[in-house]
Amino acid sequence: MNQLCYFEIQSSNPAREISFYQYVFAWTFTEVKGLPIQYYQIETQGIHGGLLEPPAATPPTHCGTNAFTCSFEVEDFDQIAERILAQGGQIAMEKFAIAGQCWQGYFLDPDHNTFGLVQVDPNAQ
Repeated sequence: MNQLCYFEIQSSNPAREISFYQYVFAWTFTEVKGLPIQYYQIETQGIHGGLLEPPAATPPTHCGTNAFTCSFEVEDFDQIAERILAQGGQIAMEKFAIAGQCWQGYFLDPDHNTFGLVQVDPNAQ
């Protein structure tokens, strides 16, 4: 019962992040009307999420995150990394192996939100 069931992305420019995540992961965004804030539901192939403007000030760039960081499982780490960079994302931590389990790496979206990629690979070294 105590499992991650929903995630949220905060963005100072929701239209930009919607474009970024649609291109990178092919996610679908639907605006939710009638809320006191502009809010978009995110449909993925797995967990659902939301996108909203930050409700509080964000830390300056290069300070790390003060939140949970979500990692997304992908079939081809390198292909998704190329998409991220093509859309203005940045590498936060280069791809590395967790021996015998997977490839892992971290990126920043155009609004400097940190997220990870995981490619399961029992041959990772």
